[in-house]
Amino acid sequence: MKKPIWIIGASKISEDYSKVLDALNISYDVIGRGIRSASSFKKATGHEVKTGGLTKYLKKSFPDVAIVAVGVEELFQATKELIESGTKRILLEKPGSVSTDEIIQLNNLANKKKIEVLIAYNRRFYQSVYKMKKLIVADGGVSSINFEFTEWIHKLNVSKRNPKILERWLVANSHVIDLAFHLCGKPKDWNCWQSDSFDWHPASARFCGSGITDKKILFSYLSDWKSPGSWGLELLTGKNRYILKPLEDLKVVRLGSVKIEKINIEEQIDKKFKPGLFIQTKKFIEKNDDIFCTLNEQVENMKIFYKIAGY
Repeated sequence: MKKPIWIIGASKISEDYSKVLDALNISYDVIGRGIRSASSFKKATGHEVKTGGLTKYLKKSFPDVAIVAVGVEELFQATKELIESGTKRILLEKPGSVSTDEIIQLNNLANKKKIEVLIAYNRRFYQSVYKMKKLIVADGGVSSINFEFTEWIHKLNVSKRNPKILERWLVANSHVIDLAFHLCGKPKDWNCWQSDSFDWHPASARFCGSGITDKKILFSYLSDWKSPGSWGLELLTGKNRYILKPLEDLKVVRLGSVKIEKINIEEQIDKKFKPGLFIQTKKFIEKNDDIFCTLNEQVENMKIFYKIAGY
């Protein structure tokens, strides 16, 4: 690439991207705002941060390629500015925005200017997921799936979070739902229910649903944010039950058995870097986009997220 990639934001996830780009020997500039985050970034990575904010630097030049890794509430505006400046390819941290209207705006703008914007759902790129996909193909395909996206609310410091993000927390943390329907197709005929609420998330606190996807795969989910639980998926074939819980690990229950066995994953790239990030970033650089969530897809995903949450 002739121009360095721009990493927008000096966040913890930006540090993770920095480590991957260093390993890939890709040149980049980091555009941040404040001195404190810039200092933390340099201490963690050894790289300087250009402070003062994105708008300041876009007045002078623009990148051909950018990774947007700012806070959720800032993702929309930063991406909008990059698209309008002439940036041609953008990796946008999930979920892009918690607002359907803003996702639609970005999609329309990107389509008009013929800009490639991809949502960074890094769990699609987990080595556990790659391994499971191969095993599922060998089994003859998925017959059904169930998943859980229960949050650890006791660790969520509500007082330090943006209220607008908290009100749409299911979208902000839509990783498991995205992965489930990425693997098994989009819901086609389905029903869902919600109950209870929090002051900061008035729409719902408990979630249940089931149906069939456009790939004719049965699915169900049950998540209770007011009870213990975690993220997890179980995919069933005619031969095996594959378990991703935690998502980084792959386990199997074989036909005729109740024993849960761990499946070894040969490469350990997800232990060296933030899980999924190395493969995701490498594919983004190489323009190998088949696994990514596009803005077009995210527009449709938002309808699913909103329905599940009862927004």
